[in-house]
Amino acid sequence: MKLTVRTVFEAPAQLIWDEARRPRLLTYVAAPMQVFEPLVPATLPELWAEGRYLVRLWLLGVLPLGKQWIVVSYPDAELHARSEYTLRDRGYGDLITIWDHLITITARPDGRTDYCDEVEIRAGLMTPFIWCFAWTFYRHRQRRWRRLVANGFDYRGRR
Repeated sequence: MKLTVRTVFEAPAQLIWDEARRPRLLTYVAAPMQVFEPLVPATLPELWAEGRYLVRLWLLGVLPLGKQWIVVSYPDAELHARSEYTLRDRGYGDLITIWDHLITITARPDGRTDYCDEVEIRAGLMTPFIWCFAWTFYRHRQRRWRRLVANGFDYRGRR
């Protein structure tokens, strides 16, 4: 099943791109709905590099959801010079066979940024339930993103 959620950020695309590549952003926008505990490596990097990262997932920080591989790549890197940026996580884990998440960030002529989360989810019989969770989760993420942008990327601000 597929899911697409879009929003417009009141910030330049380059700034949104710079933040999207930081694992601390994932931690912030997912909280408190989902918590990512790094396993391999034991700490997440300052910036996502292409590669694989094993995390343990927690719902609301208390209910274990198993392990998940985050598999980062930067497709279409040549488009970056044209003000479009892409980051992909072709993840999978204990509950989910495929969690293919594509983030597309596009500069607008008015200085704002179009942001899109596209996700393909496959989890056998659990797919419809996990898709419903993802539908809520990605709206939560984008709401947290908008709050962070409005607060000037102050991660210490209101959770």
